[in-house]
Amino acid sequence: MKTLKLWKVLLVFLLVLLPAAVFAQISGPIVSTDDLEKNLTNPKVVVLDVRKVEEYRAGHIPGAVNVTYGSWAIKKGDLLNELPPLDDLSEVIGNAGINKDSLVVIVGKTDKVPDQFDMTRVAWTLKYLGVPNVAILSGGQNQWVKEKKPLSQDMVKAKAKPFKASITAKLYVNKAYVMDNLGKATIIDTRAPAFYQAKEKLPFVPKLGRIKGAVNLPVGALYTPEGLYKDKAALAALAEKAAGNDPAKEMILYCDTGKTCTAWALILTDMLGYKNVKVYDGSSMEWLADPAAPSEP
Repeated sequence: MKTLKLWKVLLVFLLVLLPAAVFAQISGPIVSTDDLEKNLTNPKVVVLDVRKVEEYRAGHIPGAVNVTYGSWAIKKGDLLNELPPLDDLSEVIGNAGINKDSLVVIVGKTDKVPDQFDMTRVAWTLKYLGVPNVAILSGGQNQWVKEKKPLSQDMVKAKAKPFKASITAKLYVNKAYVMDNLGKATIIDTRAPAFYQAKEKLPFVPKLGRIKGAVNLPVGALYTPEGLYKDKAALAALAEKAAGNDPAKEMILYCDTGKTCTAWALILTDMLGYKNVKVYDGSSMEWLADPAAPSEP
């Protein structure tokens, strides 16, 4: 009888423990397709698909909620990829069924290099607004499809949750802040080397050049030839070479519009343990338009 009772206790323990063991496999900032598939029934997980509506309708991860990228970043004046009004973002987040206890996995497409940074920009914005547990799917929707994971065409309507933003101080900073911290913070240019070296520029960036004193840590170095994120050791070596190994050192990251640099911001903060990482939202597009903003060469 004692043996039977012991087995009953163990069985109950396993029934409680096993689901937790499965759900515990997700941790940010990068999630594999296998780990996400195991967590599709995890009640805390919100899969957030940021692709266009027609792409979502054609096939998406089961249970994923669609909130297109244009809801998270807008054009303000001449600047691209700027933050929408706080009230609008809070409404978007609540309507997606996200609250501060959610574990949000963001899914986008990776057809072209710029596409994959939709995911990281949304992730950084969620962190800025007070949702700490965010991750992105390595390889995005493309990798999910490539591995023949399950797809759905059901239009998922999330159960809205009340959400009140609580800003995480200075995850995004403006031009004045960068100006005040030149020579103090480590300024990191995450563009390709040719852009950093003032050999190339995008059409909407006013001129060639970089912020004075910036070091280069290209976002292209994050990925394997297959478009997946490199392992932690490889990324740590790249980061240390450019940014040093002081976890408390202030770092301000920028790119062309404040979008692609969020990829390294997430890795530095949530994977590598750097504690003072900020994104300059206006980036090269704003800085290089201002004759008073120090630039080189």
